[in-house]
Parts: sequence; C-alpha cells; structure tokens
Amino acid sequence: MSDAGSAPDPRFSVAPMMDWTDTWCRRFHRLLTRRALLYTEMVHANAVIHGDRDRLLGYAPVEHPLALQLGGSEPATLADAARIAAERGYDEINLNVGCPSDRVQSGAFGACLMAQPGLVADCVAAMRQAVDVPVTVKHRIGIDDQDSEADLHAFVERVAQAGCRHFVVHARKAWLQGLSPRDNRDVPPLDHQRVYRLKTEFPDLTIVLNGGLDDVPGARSHLEHVDGVMFGRKAYHEPWSLAAVDRLYFGAAQDPTREAVLDGILALAEQMRRDGVPLARLTRHILGLFHGEPGARRWRRILTEGAHQADAGPELIVQAAQACLPRAA
Repeated sequence: MSDAGSAPDPRFSVAPMMDWTDTWCRRFHRLLTRRALLYTEMVHANAVIHGDRDRLLGYAPVEHPLALQLGGSEPATLADAARIAAERGYDEINLNVGCPSDRVQSGAFGACLMAQPGLVADCVAAMRQAVDVPVTVKHRIGIDDQDSEADLHAFVERVAQAGCRHFVVHARKAWLQGLSPRDNRDVPPLDHQRVYRLKTEFPDLTIVLNGGLDDVPGARSHLEHVDGVMFGRKAYHEPWSLAAVDRLYFGAAQDPTREAVLDGILALAEQMRRDGVPLARLTRHILGLFHGEPGARRWRRILTEGAHQADAGPELIVQAAQACLPRAA
C-alpha cells in the first residue's frame, strides 16, 4: 500500500495537544469550523495495538477530516498501529517527531528522533506500506546543538525519500536537556523564516507552519510562503477564533453565530446525558468560548463549579450562557 489516498486540505489545522484534543474537544471545534483539519492527542503505537481501542481511537463521524497522531520509533509497530487506525477511518496518520517531554524521550520517540532521520524514514516507509491514507510527520526545526538549517533540510530530505510528502514544522527548536516541555513552547526563539526557506528548498512538499501563531486572520499571510498553518493553544483557549476559519481560509459565505454554536453544545450535552458521559468532559473544553466578552467570567465559574455534579446536563450550560447571550436568558 501507499499514501495515495486523497489528502486533507492543509490550509488550516488544529494541533494535536496532549490532554486537550480529545473527541469532545474536537466535536466542539466542529461547531466552529467544518473545514479545518483536526488532530487527536498523541497516542503511542503500543497503546493502539494492546490498549482499549474504542477509548483511544473512538471519534464521531462529524470530526472528519481527522488525523491520528502516533508516537513510537519501531517501524513494524507503527505500521500495525497505522493500519488499525486507517481501518477505523482516519483521514491521515501523523508521526510525532516534535514532543520534547522527559516521558517521550525515555521512550526514545518524539523530538529526539530528529537525531535519527534514517529511523524516521524507516518508520514512514513501513507506515506507508501499511495504509492508503497520507502518512505525515510533525517535527521541530532542530534539537539541542543539531539545529542548523543544513540539519533541518537533511532531515526533511531523508524522510521525504521514504515517501512523506507532508511536514508540519514547529518553528522552534527543542532543547531536550535543561528545559521543561512548558519552556520548550516559549523559550527557544521562533524562526518562521526558516520554515519559509524549507518550503522554497522543497517546493513539491506540503509544508505547514506551526508555533507561535495567535492571530487567525493575520496568519493568512503565511500562506504566501507555506501551504498551511496549524494553531494550538490559541484555538483551545480562545476557541471562538476558529469561527472565522471556514470563511477566511476556505471561502465559506459566513461565520457560525454564537447562538448556533450554543445550540450545538446543548445537543452534545443531551447526547452525553443519554450515553452516561459526565458533562465535565465537554465543559472543560468550552470554558474559553466567550473569552473577552461580557459575562465570560460568570460563564466559566458556573461551568467549573457545576459540571462535576452527578446530574449536570444541558440546563447548566443554559444557565451559564445567560450572562453572555440574551437569547439564553
């Protein structure tokens, strides 16, 4: 097999974020944008093979287009996990070569793999052989002292030779020694220009820019230099910013209204009640919906205080929204 399947549109995507981008987060984001490519949290290949697949890989059809991010460094294991994911209908399989956490490093995967482009190439080749959907790689611009532009280009060239055509590039290098994962998100300087030059060097590859993006309208300017942009923390903490994505990036006629999004949230809450899913699994993702708007603090307080009650349901969301939307009163 090969990744000859139709690739999702790369122009705008929401990053894979550990403990954040679960299925309820993604279903909420789909109320804001129908076209953005959504990613799962990183799942280790061993967990896919040996763990609870319904829990780890479960999603709703509305979440498409949807990519699964895998962690791991053993080609055969990654190939098996990719095949399982593709059989479950994921639109893309992404290999994590960017996470700098101690736990990831101890497992010899994530960002430390940038030091082993040959191994990453072997992983990509094995995954492509196993599936018909695109296999992509998310990585940093460098690690530790291996951070020259020549190092980055050599990495991408080697992995591209294995058939990867789509690279998501976090425009900070990762310090694997001496910085925490939190510091790795802020301390190493951003270098968007280096990612631009990577696209110039490899014009036939799809290059998506990630890292430090916090202005959804303004980020369109990056598309003059790369094929797409990926937003992370901004999309999560200020989710209303996603409401303009389909119009700005994909030509939709208009943005969704807050009232329509609230109706969708209430429908999700009703489904959760029917299925016995605690409401808090949704409300933690929607706390930022009214960020910067009158009543936002009350919205957050009511949801935070009430969502863990055993009988919490749509009524709590209506109550919380009353300070923000007149129609909800």
